[in-house]
Amino acid sequence: MVETVANDGSAGPATTVDTVAQNPPRPRRRDARDNRDKIATAARARFGTAGLDASLNQIARDAGVSIGTLYNHFPTREALINEALLEGVLESGRSAEAALRATDPWTGLVDHLTAIAQLQARDRGFTDICVYSLPADSPIEIAKHQGHEKFRQVVERARQSGQLRSDVTETDIGLLVWSVVRATDGIRDIAPDAWRRHLATLLDGLRAEAAHPLPGHSLDPEQVRAAMTFG
Repeated sequence: MVETVANDGSAGPATTVDTVAQNPPRPRRRDARDNRDKIATAARARFGTAGLDASLNQIARDAGVSIGTLYNHFPTREALINEALLEGVLESGRSAEAALRATDPWTGLVDHLTAIAQLQARDRGFTDICVYSLPADSPIEIAKHQGHEKFRQVVERARQSGQLRSDVTETDIGLLVWSVVRATDGIRDIAPDAWRRHLATLLDGLRAEAAHPLPGHSLDPEQVRAAMTFG
């Protein structure tokens, strides 16, 4: 073995190439942050095209890391979903805030529903997260709850103005917008904006002057939560 002189002048074993190979330096924090960011970016894109059931192995390949590295940063699919899709949920909440500031309540409602439909049309992951529930204490569910409260106010404001029919709830409207976007999914490649025409037809049907009695009852929040639980 090659010997070197230690700081105190005594002889000691040298650090060899083999030793370094067997005991590589620990990854720097910057490398770990870079890997986390790459995984989140890849997940955002893959969830956007394939939905929440997208392959985690494929996401790891897209990010250029091993599946072990992915799980090291995000131990569960839910953790990765929260990291990748939270911004979209926050964006929808900001849209509701803007709708509440609109001078005309109906215009605010229409602008918000159009913004939500546009988010859903361009991002399958966001579409899925609108109709699936994660654990109540997860960042996305907290943001969804806050956004839903603002949405409820947007709907109530339009109803109180007399412009929105009185017998529909925010649950009805949310599911209707989701159904419009999903119904046009199959023709998105040839007509990416087809949802706009269908949404406009839906919005006309929500006007108070167009109202006819509706059959049945709106789903209550607990029924919706039970139907939307992810996993």
